[in-house]
Amino acid sequence: MDKTVQEFYGNRVRTRVCGLCWEGDNLLLVNHYGLYNHDFWAPPGGGLEFGKSAQSNLEREFLEETGLVVTAGDFQFACELIKEPFHAIELFFAVAVKSGLLLSGKDPEMSEKEQVIAEVKYLSIAEINQMPEKNKHGLFKQAKTIEKITSMRGYLKI
Repeated sequence: MDKTVQEFYGNRVRTRVCGLCWEGDNLLLVNHYGLYNHDFWAPPGGGLEFGKSAQSNLEREFLEETGLVVTAGDFQFACELIKEPFHAIELFFAVAVKSGLLLSGKDPEMSEKEQVIAEVKYLSIAEINQMPEKNKHGLFKQAKTIEKITSMRGYLKI
């Protein structure tokens, strides 16, 4: 794990917003490299800024990470991750693309040489299911179909 990533994100509870953005049957994911010593694919999202709504934070994060302007829709479910040194509460919302061109964005908290966003793309559920468990967000361990992901509600401990 990158030392800067651990110092910035580790050893504290972090509240995050995440978006489920579908293009047909494919889900938009971001490959973060540096959180661990391998690829890690997860829905776009990030930390909450004080004084801004969850939805406006999510729309900002999508623009930063993916180049897409989105509208945050309905709240779907929450996940909690406790995996030293990380502890995150993640709020998942449906999102709809309004405009923009898909690109691998930047994490403004990290310097140019410490960027963690390696790639951004839409992946099918089959492609996600073929990834090793350690390389994908914990929600995909519990939800292996589009129907399961879109119908998830409540709280998941991952």
